[in-house]
Amino acid sequence: MARPRRTDAGWVEKARAALREAQTIGQIRCAQAILLPALSGSTLEQTAALLGVGRSTVPRLQARFRSSMASGGGPARHWGGRRRALMSVEQERRFLAPWVEQASRGEMLVVSPVRAALAQALGRRVSASVVYRLLARHGWRKVAPDTRHPKSDPQVQEAWKKNFRKCWRIS
Repeated sequence: MARPRRTDAGWVEKARAALREAQTIGQIRCAQAILLPALSGSTLEQTAALLGVGRSTVPRLQARFRSSMASGGGPARHWGGRRRALMSVEQERRFLAPWVEQASRGEMLVVSPVRAALAQALGRRVSASVVYRLLARHGWRKVAPDTRHPKSDPQVQEAWKKNFRKCWRIS
């Protein structure tokens, strides 16, 4: 059996006031996430159905309302960011510094030594995709070879094709 819901009368009054002054749908939903369970005794599932959100979103909306009221009604914190970052962006920049110098001299960067150095710096194995995302995050891009040689001459190639001696040998 679920534990009974306790509602704080102070939060209900704040939610009523916020609902009257709400200007966005997000503010309305946050206030309603507090009011619906408190006034009608609805469960999280029922509140979610009334608000048109998922069940796990209701406690999130309630927490957002409480934090915005505690901080004076500032902007809500958005989801996003690097939750599983192995290094900060500044640490990554310092890590890539030797290879930046190498690349500025026009040398080719090979991912396998970068991967090995990153694994050694972190003290754990890392996949190649981690290195590719790291390089992309810092503006590096993969440079593939051209489809043709820069010194090739199409006219000379066509002349060679026309004048090529066709010798057939039986093997």
